[in-house]
Amino acid sequence: MLNRRTLFGAALASLALAGVAHAADDWKAQYPELTLAVIPAENASTTTDRYQPLTAYLSKELGVPVKLAVATDYAAVIEAQRAGNAQIAFYGPASYARAVLTGVETEPVAVSRHSNGLTGYYSVIYTLANGPYKSIDDLKGKKLALVDPNSTSGNNAPRFFLHRDGKDVDTFFGEAVFAGSHDNAVLALAQGTVDAAANSWNSEDDSNLTRMITKGVLKDADGNPMKKEDFRIVFKSDFLPEGPYSVLASLPADLKEKIKTAFLEMPEKDKAAFDGLSDGKDIEFAAISAADYQPVVEMVKFNDEQRKKGS
Repeated sequence: MLNRRTLFGAALASLALAGVAHAADDWKAQYPELTLAVIPAENASTTTDRYQPLTAYLSKELGVPVKLAVATDYAAVIEAQRAGNAQIAFYGPASYARAVLTGVETEPVAVSRHSNGLTGYYSVIYTLANGPYKSIDDLKGKKLALVDPNSTSGNNAPRFFLHRDGKDVDTFFGEAVFAGSHDNAVLALAQGTVDAAANSWNSEDDSNLTRMITKGVLKDADGNPMKKEDFRIVFKSDFLPEGPYSVLASLPADLKEKIKTAFLEMPEKDKAAFDGLSDGKDIEFAAISAADYQPVVEMVKFNDEQRKKGS
């Protein structure tokens, strides 16, 4: 039976719930729109196709528009977060480390878990399988395509692990050039403009190379489609943590938690968009913390010190 007391109690409860809802949405006044900046690991059109469904999903889950910004290089993502223009970012491990080392206050929230159960990958150096280079030692004095100065698998890891093995990238190879993206490095090798190329590698059937092959964009100098067997791995790094999705530390705590939850729930809530991020090779997003990247921070610092010694 309804009476004044129950009606009054219901009114108070409604006001309390409205207050909670209002408090939860307070951040929307400050952030009526969010931006996700991503590193250009692939060419611009492929990157856009891969990440646009993610921003559509985040827009739905967060209740505000999330726009995609595909950076021209890895440093651009760092600077976008430094300036506060990208509230969410997808980094490579080394570019995340560079951001932290240069004072960007950003917090990793999620990382991809691959079909092999691991939340990480390797750096490899490829040569052509029909070429004369069968080991890393065979590449002394030859031309190497790196990816980007802030790429993990495409620059920092090869420098760090080859130095550990007594090979300085800048003196061991005759020339080391930056291709700008993982795709471009592999294409340079395929077309014969370099002798070897650094790249990322998750497993035999999941790498940047296999994704290029799946999309039909990998062709040799004569325009013939290439397959995985046309390439030889002559160097493989130690295991590296996967690149994180990271949020600005200055964001409201409830917004940061909402973004993290959206990532962790994506495989169930929007499987098609999630599968599109890896061509169906990943199984989930896992939570991650800054401590997980401390070894990469140390690797980048070591490389910086070596560069200073050589300058």
